Amino acid sequence: SVLGGLGQFGIITKARILLEPAPTMVKWIRVLYTDFTTFTRDQEKLIFAEKAFDYIEGFVIKNRTGLLNNWRLSFNPQDPVQASKFKSDGRTLFCLELAKYFSLEDTFEVNQEVEKHLSHLNYISSTLFQTEVTYVDFLDRVHISEVKLRSKGLWDVPHPWLNLFIPKSKIHNFAEVVFGNIVKGTSNGPVLIYPVNKSKWDKRTSVVTPDEDIFYLVAFLASAVPSSNGPDGLEYILNQNKRILEYCERAHLGVKQYLPHYTTQEEWQTHYGPKWEIFKQRKSIYDPLAILAPGQGIFSKSITFS
Repeated sequence: SVLGGLGQFGIITKARILLEPAPTMVKWIRVLYTDFTTFTRDQEKLIFAEKAFDYIEGFVIKNRTGLLNNWRLSFNPQDPVQASKFKSDGRTLFCLELAKYFSLEDTFEVNQEVEKHLSHLNYISSTLFQTEVTYVDFLDRVHISEVKLRSKGLWDVPHPWLNLFIPKSKIHNFAEVVFGNIVKGTSNGPVLIYPVNKSKWDKRTSVVTPDEDIFYLVAFLASAVPSSNGPDGLEYILNQNKRILEYCERAHLGVKQYLPHYTTQEEWQTHYGPKWEIFKQRKSIYDPLAILAPGQGIFSKSITFS
């Protein structure tokens, strides 16, 4: 109940973590697509494949600065010259990011496995970019970017993030309109997109997802420049987020927000849909006085749970 419960039922203060031996190295791979259908088909193929990759993620590239300026600062391909040649020139490119964990003594076998799985994908053949890093460096990749951004004063700024769960059956409609007409560039921060297999989720959690077995997470992880009135400014990004949400509602895509912000209980009821009564019942059991997280406006202290 607490997981995905927005702090309404309790706060996790202690957890038992299962430890296991850590691998030594990571083979880190990125490949590019221009066709969204091919991109999503390959992603869905990989999340069902056995022992393919340990990490699968995708993101959208739409700017004129080239790949190396768009990629996370911690990813250094073995062929940077080749990577520098690719510019989206305003087009939308889709990047599939993969990682395979291994120990040095297993290098040969892992290389064969990776080559086999890559042979089943339909990315642009000239856009295979690889690097190898230690497992610790891979886990710390976001922090590496953080340190560099902090040095430029670009970390402690507003982050108007928008995270959406989109049904598989509607992801192409979403991509056509949002990436085709609403989002003009991805220079403000990464736009992640990847499928999720709902059967692997614990059904007892309180998180709200679309009704379909496969849905996509699309995350707009923007950073705003406080003094800007342009496309990298807070007002522009918030307006873009609003346009995306308005389109989703108007087109009846069945989208669910992750960590949404609503101001009325009616909006929260719509968000939870059939799970509202269960959510309300859990509140009456674990926090009957409505003490926890009142600022979200989901429940008031005067609410009755009968």
